[in-house]
Amino acid sequence: MGLRRIVLRDFVIVDELDLDFSAGFSVLTGETGAGKSILIDALQLVTGARSDAATVREGALRAEVSAEFDCPAQARIWLEAAGLQDARADETLLMRRTVDLQGKSRGWINGSPATATQMREIGEQLIDIHGQHAWQSLTRPEAVRGLLDAYAKVDTAALAALWQQWRSAAKSLADARGMQSSLQRERERLEWQIGELDKLSPRAGEWEEITTDHGRLSNAQSLIDAAQEALDLLDAGEAGAAAAVGQATHRLAQQQHLEPGFAQMTEVLESSLAQMEDTVHTLRAYLRKTDLDPQRLEQLDQRMAMWMSLARRYKCAPAELPKLVTAWTGELARLDAAADLAALDAAEKAAQSAYLDQARAASHARAKAAPQLAVTITQTMQGLGMQGGRFEVALTKTAQAQQCGLEEVGFLVAGHSGSAPRQVSKVASGGELSRLALAIAVTTSRLGTAQTLIFDEVDAGVGGAVAQTVGRLMKQLGGDRQVLAVTHLPQVASCADHHLLVSKRLRGNATLSAVTAVQGESRVAEIARMLGGERLLTTTLAHAKEMLRSGQ
Repeated sequence: MGLRRIVLRDFVIVDELDLDFSAGFSVLTGETGAGKSILIDALQLVTGARSDAATVREGALRAEVSAEFDCPAQARIWLEAAGLQDARADETLLMRRTVDLQGKSRGWINGSPATATQMREIGEQLIDIHGQHAWQSLTRPEAVRGLLDAYAKVDTAALAALWQQWRSAAKSLADARGMQSSLQRERERLEWQIGELDKLSPRAGEWEEITTDHGRLSNAQSLIDAAQEALDLLDAGEAGAAAAVGQATHRLAQQQHLEPGFAQMTEVLESSLAQMEDTVHTLRAYLRKTDLDPQRLEQLDQRMAMWMSLARRYKCAPAELPKLVTAWTGELARLDAAADLAALDAAEKAAQSAYLDQARAASHARAKAAPQLAVTITQTMQGLGMQGGRFEVALTKTAQAQQCGLEEVGFLVAGHSGSAPRQVSKVASGGELSRLALAIAVTTSRLGTAQTLIFDEVDAGVGGAVAQTVGRLMKQLGGDRQVLAVTHLPQVASCADHHLLVSKRLRGNATLSAVTAVQGESRVAEIARMLGGERLLTTTLAHAKEMLRSGQ
């Protein structure tokens, strides 16, 4: 089926509406200004259209639209991939969106928060809306090409992506060719700088090592003197600190039987004496292995001078020199890659070949589909007051390849027998354009996967027998899909399986809109109103009944 139910709260001039839909062909009719297109606007909002604070009914805080759809197979696949599947999604799909007074919106799919983009993506699989100004798109080249590509099933996204890849590769090649001299100068500069640092061969962490060693060697005499003086104070025979601590320990130990508190002090002194003896051994070992080594100090002076000279030249801390070498080496490698014209040329040719393969496939698909589309639309035109007219799809090869392919697409139309086909943009009759747009909409809608087709006053500019044909076409479409049409034509409305009447009423100073299903005498009255205005004459009612019998 498709759309099962829609619920509106405080949406434009609707305070509250809960409406169920049926399979087949349904129409919405009503007086001008009653809000016939409000339901279409609500469906567009709940399927991801841009939100607007103007949709909030005056005096309300927010507008809310909820819609329940049958869940088709392709939608279930999308829901599962998006993580929005639930237990009910095998049968129904619930979508809800709110808009506040600031125009900010929130959306939900099956009760889970969803972005407007997600709602639009799933909405494209559920409904297909044809607006009352669809004919205007027939004058835009990109829209014309899009219609043929949809009919021919051309993957325009893949073609555009390959085009961009080709353009990017071509730009890289052109840039490299134009920058050869500057790239060479930059390369020579980097090679010279790297060569300068290679003479030093700085290692990571080396600067810290040599500064530590240099500090120790440059102060070696002071260190030796300090160690010797400390050793003399600790270990100077009877006058040394160690001897004094030993004597103090001995005296306290002799008297601790009289004073138990001496025992703890004796232990402390014995521990201190042991530490002093260890320190004496350590100092003697240090003095044995330490010498002034002026030759090593001179070597360190020279290497530190080289580090500091290069650091000043390249305006960095000495410790940063190893990182600088690594950065320059990487930059040199990138320049070498950028200067590799052979590789860039090969990449550009490969990208061009990939694009042309896809573009030729698109050209083949368009050439095959164009006459088929033309024949189908021409057949539909015959019943829309354009007897003898014909529709053609012109493919014109472009001088240069483009993002969209190797040809321009144009629609040509002859409105009646004997006239030469002209570009659609040069067709003077607005009625002819509207009927042509309707023929295209009917043809292309049969190809889509959306289960609900919506026509918003696409029958503008037609009447009489043509209007009757439009109604029958929509009824025919309703045999395969759910069709919902907003119309002002009684000929179209009389062909519908279901009739929804949009009316308005005053509540205080506010105008409110309501939608009710009409059948029987109520439907006859509405068809009669559409035929002859508010005064329902006997002849008008009889005409309305006859139209309904004929339409059904």
